[in-house]
Amino acid sequence: MIYRIAVLPGDGIGKEITPEAVEALKKVGAKCGLSFEFEEALIGGCAIDATGGPFPEATQKLVKDSDAVLLGAVGGPKWEGLDYSIRPERGLLGLREVLGTFANLRPAKVYPMLADASTLKKEVIEGIDIMVVRELTGGLYFGRPKGIEKLPDGTERGVNTLTYTTPEIERIARVAFDVAGKRRKKVTSVDKANVLESTELWRRVVSEVHKGYPDVELGHMYVDNCAMQLIRNPRQFDVIVTENMFGDILSDEASMLTGSIGMLPSASIGGKVGIFEPIHGSAPDIAGQDKANPIATILSVAMMLRYSFNQEKAAEVIEEAVLKVLEKGYRTGDIMQPGMKLVGTREMGRLVREGI
Repeated sequence: MIYRIAVLPGDGIGKEITPEAVEALKKVGAKCGLSFEFEEALIGGCAIDATGGPFPEATQKLVKDSDAVLLGAVGGPKWEGLDYSIRPERGLLGLREVLGTFANLRPAKVYPMLADASTLKKEVIEGIDIMVVRELTGGLYFGRPKGIEKLPDGTERGVNTLTYTTPEIERIARVAFDVAGKRRKKVTSVDKANVLESTELWRRVVSEVHKGYPDVELGHMYVDNCAMQLIRNPRQFDVIVTENMFGDILSDEASMLTGSIGMLPSASIGGKVGIFEPIHGSAPDIAGQDKANPIATILSVAMMLRYSFNQEKAAEVIEEAVLKVLEKGYRTGDIMQPGMKLVGTREMGRLVREGI
């Protein structure tokens, strides 16, 4: 079987990090007897420049016809003055909507040799291995009505609507419980049920779905408390499941426990085709300088192998290769430590391939 992968480098450092992930896939494919077919397309700012829109029809067709999508990054200062409806980020939202990827998986794992890179005390963050499961296609980002309207007195009012249905909550809860079943069997559902009726429904539905997973422990936590507990005692968490905006914020907070967002992958699943991307942005300040850390993107294709293709062994080979490189003391600038060996994007990619 040949796995067809749509490669969307996007903007900024996306053009530098995605080739390293593609080469890692080719290398692990040769080792594990897997075949891949790659095709590139435009998304984000570069798509706006070339076609006038952030998510061209050609890209939409390609991703629908693929088995998985590898995404780099979108956006940059060049396009910040555009209307919200055509900014690069709309291409990312459109991609998720077209593919129906309602569940975003964001791991936050502390590698022992990088524990000192975190801004928190080593004794607080050692051993962290958290998976944030964020609902991706509902909530404030997609609810209606939305917009900015003029009021009779000449002022304006901005409106966004937080809305969830029972089926939307049920399906994200099932993803969280399934993921937890393969980990430490503990789910923390995060809401604001003491204030928001939509998340009162969230809590009720998650509790109902939990009845079908008796081997998984379920706890509930208000979002403000969860934000505090992630700093106070992050090791208490295994899988965190929450709605779209809360997940957007908490997953970034969890990522910074690890010391660098350049190390962290993500997966957006639930539809026929999954999207796999690093969590960092396009980093225009270092684009084109061979400074970007490609590890998050390389680990994203490990998630692709695991969650889209069910190739657990191949995923582990990539993850073990990354670990070997870090153990040998190689670092990109974002994770550089005294006494370590500084390397660039391409060299880090080569070293991981060598480890594979």
